[in-house]
Amino acid sequence: MVKELVHDPILLGIPSIPATEADLQTARDLLDTLTAHRESCVGMAANMIGIRKRIIVFDSEGVYVTMFNPEIMKASGEYDTQEGCLSLLGGPRPCRRFQTIKVRWQNEQFQTRIKTFSGWTAQIIQHEIDHCNGIRI
Repeated sequence: MVKELVHDPILLGIPSIPATEADLQTARDLLDTLTAHRESCVGMAANMIGIRKRIIVFDSEGVYVTMFNPEIMKASGEYDTQEGCLSLLGGPRPCRRFQTIKVRWQNEQFQTRIKTFSGWTAQIIQHEIDHCNGIRI
């Protein structure tokens, strides 16, 4: 189900708690909401729909990916960029990202996965993990 977006910076600034198998519906709602905003958004975190759980969804080269409890294990190739966000008013803001990241997360079956991402996909993941950590750009 498509959910309303949260714009309250105080709520968005609170770190999320770990997701469990009981949060599978939240992940589906998050994916539905991202799909509804696909023209203007490439990734979302659960706190953007008012659920403080560590769940992110994003477009990875045309395929939607869901991650439960993602964490960056390693990062390299630091660079400065600008990003926008559906949950924040105003235009793009400056931020610092890494070209390559190694991420550990759980899939929909709550199996642990580890993969290295680079480029645009890595940037999206970093932005959404920041949301999970209560960090706003």
